[in-house]
Amino acid sequence: MTAPVFVVEHFRAGDGGHYVLDGPEGRHAVAVKRLQPGEPVVLTDGAGRYAACEVVGTEGRDRLIVRMSPVSEEPAPAPRITVVQALPKGDRGELAVETMTEVGVDAIVPWQAARCITQWKGERGQKALGKWRATAREAGKQSRRVRFPEVADLASTRQVAALLARADFAAVLHSDFAHESRPLATAPLPAEGDIVLVVGPEGGVAREELALFEEAGAGAYVLGRTVLRTSTAGTAAAALLMGRTGRWS
Repeated sequence: MTAPVFVVEHFRAGDGGHYVLDGPEGRHAVAVKRLQPGEPVVLTDGAGRYAACEVVGTEGRDRLIVRMSPVSEEPAPAPRITVVQALPKGDRGELAVETMTEVGVDAIVPWQAARCITQWKGERGQKALGKWRATAREAGKQSRRVRFPEVADLASTRQVAALLARADFAAVLHSDFAHESRPLATAPLPAEGDIVLVVGPEGGVAREELALFEEAGAGAYVLGRTVLRTSTAGTAAAALLMGRTGRWS
């Protein structure tokens, strides 16, 4: 079994290379994981820096003492994969973030599409965004990542179009089979740079939105003959791209 991952704000070790993991992370390690001396753990800042450690002991119920190895940095993956996720209903947004994080997506951009039933406004919107970011962090730990996905602020349709215009490959996952689309499984992909996928809401991408995205340089693509829910389409598409680009090799 791979070593559990814990998030830290710094890597400053004390005498003998000992590091004390405390607070909520320390409490989880001691009281929930019940880690014992000699077991391996990984400390990370979630931005690619990490240190492999060995448990030395515990203090109370919320302090884990580890012996820390030198800090390393995981290279940024290439190509970088960003998913623009239209806001789903209920808790399906957190489900989408969780599974996309597990798959390996590098960035997630919440999008207020025209056909979204869910609306992120004011305090409610900030609370929902906070849930997405917390989900990405926890899913990153669970999947043993040391570079967690960035969850951006809520984007408008024009902001999404600008993101697509800067991408090395841009795709809109489309569910209207009457619209001219290509299979994502055979699309030519860059070996480096930025790949951006747009996942529409349950009602699909509006005609005006699709026109704007195609004008920005994105193509309309399908995953197959069936229509996936918005909360699963991004994960399925990202998994396909991970395999095709060699990131899962």
